Amino acid sequence: MLARSAGMAFNRWADAELDAANPRTKMRAIPAGQLSRSFVGWFTLVAAVLFIAATAQLNRLTLLLSPVVLAVLLLYSYTKRFTRWSHLVLGLGLGIAPSAAWIAIRGSLDPRIVILTLIVLCWVGGFDMLYACQDAEHDRTAGLKSLPATIGIAGAFFFARLLHLIMLALSIWLIHLFGLGWVAWIGIAIVAALLAYEHAIVSPTDLTRMNAAFFTMNGVIAIVFFVFVAADLLLHHRA
Repeated sequence: MLARSAGMAFNRWADAELDAANPRTKMRAIPAGQLSRSFVGWFTLVAAVLFIAATAQLNRLTLLLSPVVLAVLLLYSYTKRFTRWSHLVLGLGLGIAPSAAWIAIRGSLDPRIVILTLIVLCWVGGFDMLYACQDAEHDRTAGLKSLPATIGIAGAFFFARLLHLIMLALSIWLIHLFGLGWVAWIGIAIVAALLAYEHAIVSPTDLTRMNAAFFTMNGVIAIVFFVFVAADLLLHHRA
């Protein structure tokens, strides 16, 4: 939570001027005058320091890797200024969470968990490409290099769909690697159906339901994945 707070606050700090110029984001806290840029900067610093202090209470590897985590989360905000693939950096920022949790608990990293990191990277990167389609014109004007701004909305939809197909393939591989059972397989089938629905309610020519696709459906997907995998693990443990 501390690392996420630092990353999200820093994003608002770094993008304050860009947000103020974008009609969709001009009501965010800093442009709207609800928070000062100085306050958000200090909040970021405090959250980052507390995060490192918290990792020091876990194990040596967690502490050593904490600056790497912060680097990914904080530097993401600037990647959109020089690469069209900033969406994948955001995906990595969220994707390292399962690997980080494993290291925090075990003190080492099981290579199989890296597959889960890749799953989250592809999932988040894909839906962030879709979400960025709303700002394609503004990003071009502002000189930002989001994927929709550089290759067009149709191209961004293609890559988002490709990433979500890769996500599903990796999910199947993950289930196989951990020897999970039929409950997990049902969960993946539901996730696939939800992703298909997410892509069905938006298109390059109709972004009106983007909030439903981005916020609602992805929230449901996360819960379904967790509940069914956890249920399968519990069933195996009891057996």
